[in-house]
Amino acid sequence: MFDVNKIRSQFPILTRKIRGKDFIYFDNAATTLKPQRVIERVNTHYAQESANIHRGVHYLSEFGTMEYEKTRETVRAFLNAKESKEIIFTKGTTDSINLVAHGFAASKLKAGDEIMISTMEHHSNIVPWQLAAEKVGAKIIEIPINKDGDILLEEYKKLLSTKTKLVSIIAISNTLGTINPIKEMIALAHEVGAEVMVDGAQAVAHQKIDVRDLDCDYFAFSGHKIFGPTGIGVLYGKESLLDSLPPYQGGGDMIDRVTIQKTTYNELPFKFEAGTPNIAGGIALHEAIEFVNEIGLEEIAKYEESLLHYATSKLVEIDGLTLIGTAKNKASVNSFVIEGVHPHDLGTLLDQQGIAVRTGHHCTQPLMDFYQIPATTRASYSIYNTMEEIDGLVMGIQKAKELL
Repeated sequence: MFDVNKIRSQFPILTRKIRGKDFIYFDNAATTLKPQRVIERVNTHYAQESANIHRGVHYLSEFGTMEYEKTRETVRAFLNAKESKEIIFTKGTTDSINLVAHGFAASKLKAGDEIMISTMEHHSNIVPWQLAAEKVGAKIIEIPINKDGDILLEEYKKLLSTKTKLVSIIAISNTLGTINPIKEMIALAHEVGAEVMVDGAQAVAHQKIDVRDLDCDYFAFSGHKIFGPTGIGVLYGKESLLDSLPPYQGGGDMIDRVTIQKTTYNELPFKFEAGTPNIAGGIALHEAIEFVNEIGLEEIAKYEESLLHYATSKLVEIDGLTLIGTAKNKASVNSFVIEGVHPHDLGTLLDQQGIAVRTGHHCTQPLMDFYQIPATTRASYSIYNTMEEIDGLVMGIQKAKELL
């Protein structure tokens, strides 16, 4: 059974006080907290195992290589990829998307081609495609949404054409919490010959991802969004498509043979992993994924849904509060504005009460423009949050309103 107190006991940061108050953390969409087993795995690597991996013949190098590659297999199984060579380690979701965008600009795009992204995308899934399009004269096409925060699927179908070379879509909106119908969108894109990139940063800790069932061409996520370290991320790509992309960066480990005049490149996945990686982060990502596997994504989803429903029912009772993003299919995120209260002021006053929320445009400025607002306050919930903490958030908002 899901035991929130048992889960909370594994996160040492939850025992501390913030400004003399019990710490309430509702900024999980920005980054998740880290369980003790992940923290210990990072510490153990640096204290007992520190060595560079790959190509070393001494014990610590071989041991580190084994542990690092074990994580690759863990990720492969977690995403249900066909081969471990389809799992590329990166710095995070942003780095993964940039890798694919760079490869597309260099080998697959030409003037007049179209790249489709939605109104709700994170800047990390907008700017790399703009840079790619600018290099070759391709066009960015916007997939529209409605006021609830849902993709307009019929409009999406109309926009798809033989000019569409790539669709890049967020699986779950970091601002709205909308769970997008990515499987249907992928199938529709494939009908016109387009490839599909999925930004899975907000999805991996909340729902089961099966890349073969989705049939996505590329999928990206960050370790720190799933209780792992920062600075480690994943790009999944179909083997044939990764083979068709040129290297993103040059350096050690991504080479086969180097002469002064010519270089041939290593096989997958190392072709895209130039230089010394985040070894400790990569090894510790295994612990984070195993932590999630042991709880079970179905149990996580059920519990977080109960948190979302409870929080939504309480927030809508606050005078002057308007929820931004009311899609029927949502993850555990509430974004809102309060009449006469700037989100930054609210966030500051909540912080004085030990409550951490996120305020601002959440790296989704086109979405803010769509709703004609400068910013929102965002509360995002995870497996260690409780109904009592949500009550604390509601009381904190009421107090802040009175002060303002």
